Parts: sequence; structure tokens; C-alpha cells
Amino acid sequence: MLDTLAHALRKSPDRPAVLGTARNGAVRVMATCGDLADLTDHYAAALHARDIARGSTVGVAVRPGPRALAVMLAVHRLGARAAVLDPGAGPDVLRARLALARPDVVLADATAQAVAGWARPLARRAHLALPDLATLGPVATVGPRLPGCAPALETGVRSVVLPRPVDEDGDAVIVFTSGTTSRPRAVVHTRSSLAAGMATVTGLVPVEAERPVLGGTFFVLVPSLASGAPVALPARSPRVLVRQLRRLDPQATYLTPPQLRLLLAAGARFTGRVWTGSAPASADLLTRVKQAGAREAWGVYALTELFPAAAVEQADKAAFTGGGDLVGAPLPGVTARTDASGELLLSGPAARDRYLGEEPDPWVATGDRAHLEGGRIVLQGRLKDMVLRRAENIYPGLYEPALHVPGVELALLVGVPAGDGDERLVAVVQPGRGADRAALRAALTGPLGRMGSARPDAVLLADIPLSGRSRKPDRAATARLAAARLAEGARG
Repeated sequence: MLDTLAHALRKSPDRPAVLGTARNGAVRVMATCGDLADLTDHYAAALHARDIARGSTVGVAVRPGPRALAVMLAVHRLGARAAVLDPGAGPDVLRARLALARPDVVLADATAQAVAGWARPLARRAHLALPDLATLGPVATVGPRLPGCAPALETGVRSVVLPRPVDEDGDAVIVFTSGTTSRPRAVVHTRSSLAAGMATVTGLVPVEAERPVLGGTFFVLVPSLASGAPVALPARSPRVLVRQLRRLDPQATYLTPPQLRLLLAAGARFTGRVWTGSAPASADLLTRVKQAGAREAWGVYALTELFPAAAVEQADKAAFTGGGDLVGAPLPGVTARTDASGELLLSGPAARDRYLGEEPDPWVATGDRAHLEGGRIVLQGRLKDMVLRRAENIYPGLYEPALHVPGVELALLVGVPAGDGDERLVAVVQPGRGADRAALRAALTGPLGRMGSARPDAVLLADIPLSGRSRKPDRAATARLAAARLAEGARG
């Protein structure tokens, strides 16, 4: 797929590739196909001059956009692998992760270096933090330099003859996931698994050439651009994003559930197909997206280890009346089964090769408890999220979908310590903007009554904390919030 993209960029150099937006929603071209192709060659030559080749590791701390995409394409061309840096992980975690990956060079834009340096106090307010990048390896600046930045990537490069593109399989990207500072964990995708994942995206989301697509992830940019469709990076401000949608009229839109909720609250209208993932997407959320104009609204079940794994359209999800969260049938090439504990296991060409420092394993242990119903995957909660109450194991994911009645934005079931190793089960429900709280409690009466022995001990209406780049509901923080609220009630 990346090779296909390289040819497509050269074939139509004047065609818009990456689009941005002004505050009024007006579309602006950030890079044409020719710009991307030239930038990729430029970075590949500079990296080749630094002896980056097959087997090398390149740390990448570059904001999403044309430069980041060109860096990834350049690294791929040389047969090296990219280790993606997340500024939201914290400096101690990142330092431990990069000690495992041992990059030969770290490519960083001026913003990333500012976060690690003079702008650290400001960045901390936005929950961004990087260690001193120079402690992770040699650093080179991508894009415009600011005072105090490392030398530019191209410094000292004059005329370099690019080698032939590497066309053999091998490590392509390292993405850090879970783990601790003492035992970090990273997913390693090969060139073939990356290509398989992007081919699955292409089959799942066919796009027409020339018509824009809205989305900012690597798995959106590459297949869309390879198919001849320009990609618009989503505006950060919900108000600007609403205007961007109106001006752009995209054929396909990829946004996270938190982004969709903010857009709906701001009165956004959608066109074409809308896709969402990275965090749970309820049937109610997908229904609201279709009511706001989308022709189809899809929830995508994906993991860092296997992207994408399954997908379900709003109509099928809304019609599902069983227990748990229907995420759809496994996509072509994906095999699903469960083990003796009920954990969902996945395999397929798009599955990661291995975890860094470990042996290859064809099966991905998802950490999700699930069952297969009519060939479709129904999630029943995270295994580690199990709540133990009165010697009974309760899996929140089996019951949380039922709490998403109209007017509910998010809902979690969490355990709060009750002494002697037991826990109280608490439902924390986040009302939608303008929702009548009394009416909401009344609407929850039915679903709560049908929970049987899993009925919660308390129901709290509160905003649910979010975490990470995808702004997923933070269960640990929600449990602490519930414990504090119950303690306040006991004291009152």
C-alpha cells in the first residue's frame, strides 16, 4: 500500500493531498501530491546520509500532517522502522520505552522540542510532556527550526543518491502500548502486517477519487491518498470542525466518539459515511450521527495489535437486544475465537508480528471478554475490569450498553472497595448536554431492574474522566470519583 501511494503521488503531482482549514472552515491545501513526494525523497536522502537503512530504528516526534507522513514514507522506503513517540505518556515512561527501542536517531519538530524544553510548563497544562530528547539518542529537527532546536535533519547533506526502495518484509513500526517504566511493552508491526491492515481499510471504506475524506490517522491518510482522495486533517476546535464539515462535504469521516459527541452538541451536520473507533461507540451515539445527516454510521473495533478487526453499522447495532456490546463480524482475513476464560483471541494477516523483545505469536490476546453470536463478536467487558461483589464476578461490559438510554453520553460500572476484599458496584452516568436529570433517572429504572444480580449499589450522575490521545473513559479515575462521592454522601 505504501509503495502504491508513492507511485500515486508521482502520477498526479498537482493534485491536492493534505488539506487544512481556516477558522471560518475554509479549505486550504497544506500539501499537494508532488509536495509529499518531494518531501519524502528529501527526508529519505537525509536519513540515508546518516546511515539509516534496513534494521535501523527512527524515533518520530512530529505532529500529524504532511511532514509526519513524509517521514513515515521515507523510513519505509529505506527499510528502517519507526518508533512513534507519544508526548502524552510522560517523560519517565517515554524514556523507558525508548531505552527498549534504542533509536539510531530521533526526528522531532520544533513543537516537540519546545515541549521537552522551554515550553515544558505550558505543555504540562495540556498534559503533554517529553524528556530531554537528546537523552534518547541523536536528535534532528524536521521542519522550521527555532532557537535551541537540534540541527536540521538536512544539515551537511549535499548530493545523495537514493538507494532502490526496499521491497522485502521486515519491521515497519513500533507502537508503545501498555506496560510500566520497568517493563514497557511495544507492538511491532511488519511491512506486511501494516500493508494488510491498510488493505482491509480500503476494502471496508471504498472511496472515490477527488472527493475529500476527513480524518488524521496514518490508516486514513495512506489508503485514501493511494485511492486518489485528498484527506483533510480535522480541526481541533469543535466550532471550527463544524464549519469544516459544512464546507468540505466529505465522502467519509473518521472521528473518535468524544469528537463526535462534541460535534453533535455543537449542532454539526454530517455527510456520507461516518466511522468511529478508538473508544466504545454506543448504538445511541451512532443513531444520533445518522440523525445528523450521515448516510451510514459505523463503529470500528480495532486494536493497536490488529487494525481493524471488526465493524458494525448503526442499524445492526441498534437492533441488537442481547447482553453485551455488539462490535460486528470479523473483517475479511480476521479469525476470532475465545479461550477457556472467555477472552477474545484474534489472528490474521494484519495482526502484529510480536511484542518488542518477545517471540512472534500469531494470536492476539485482546484482554476483552467476549462471545461469538451468529459469527459476530459481542464484547462483555475487559477481563481486568471485573468487579468482585459478594463472591460474584461481575463484568461491567456485559451491562454498560443497557445504560446508554437517550440523554446519556457515557456510562461505566466501576467497583469501589467496601472492605474485606469486597466491592460496591457503582454506575457512573454522564448526562448529555441539557438532559433532564430527573427524567434520566426515570429512564434508567428499566435497564437497572433488568440487571438482576449485577444491579449497582448506587447510581451517580457525573462527568466521566477521559484519558489518552483517543480520550477513552478512564475507569480508574472514575472509580476514584465514585469513591469520593460516596464518602461525601456518607459524611453528609
